[in-house]
Amino acid sequence: MDFLRPDTVMDLSNIRAALIRMEDTIVFNLIERAKFPRQPSSYQKGGIAIPDFDGSFVDWILREEEIVHAKLRRYQSPDEIPFFPDDLPEPILPPISYPPVLYPHPNKVNVNDHIKDFYVNDIVPSICQDGEQEENLGSSSLCDVECLRSLSRRIHFGRFVAESKFLTERETMTAMIKAKDMAGLGAAITNSAVEKQVLARLKKKAETYGIDPNLKSSPNDKKVDADAVVAMYENWVIPLTKEVEVEYLLHRLHEEV
Repeated sequence: MDFLRPDTVMDLSNIRAALIRMEDTIVFNLIERAKFPRQPSSYQKGGIAIPDFDGSFVDWILREEEIVHAKLRRYQSPDEIPFFPDDLPEPILPPISYPPVLYPHPNKVNVNDHIKDFYVNDIVPSICQDGEQEENLGSSSLCDVECLRSLSRRIHFGRFVAESKFLTERETMTAMIKAKDMAGLGAAITNSAVEKQVLARLKKKAETYGIDPNLKSSPNDKKVDADAVVAMYENWVIPLTKEVEVEYLLHRLHEEV
């Protein structure tokens, strides 16, 4: 996605292509995480003692990485939403002047807390065996961070979907936004046929990625539970993306009304 060319960013076909590529990243990240047990201590505040930090081990890694990435101007990009926005330093690289593609205050829409909650409490238990493996706490937690980042980017990309749909149906959506018609906006952004295609495609990817295509596979070759991946999208990713879209649209007229 070339954010220096707003016309390509707002092309719904380009947005859908980007979302499909994100599926690949998410599935591969889940495959990597599924190699390790749940490691519940890594998600518990104080589960692993960290000097001068009041949070979980995964939170600490996520925050420390975001601090480094912020210095490399990662969070100046319109498609990135940090988990720790209040702790980020200024970039050391010169800023990039991105043309406006979203309304002026896109970072008001941030569901990262919800993403972390469903990931820790629902996704990890559904793809990982129970237990702790102390020697792999670092490796599993780094996988957690990659999973959280890829899920966050995918879900918050709903802002671009919402903007594209708003530009296409400006009059209808403007009326619903002014009326604060959340149900109407939810219906307007829903495409049930596309959602079914997404779930079917995702199941196929989860069943085949990580398997040697030249060998016959068996149930024991599964790298990640495909049904759990599909359920994650159906129960969490798609609904949260819609929540992001509706929330974005409710603020879309901020500069116009």
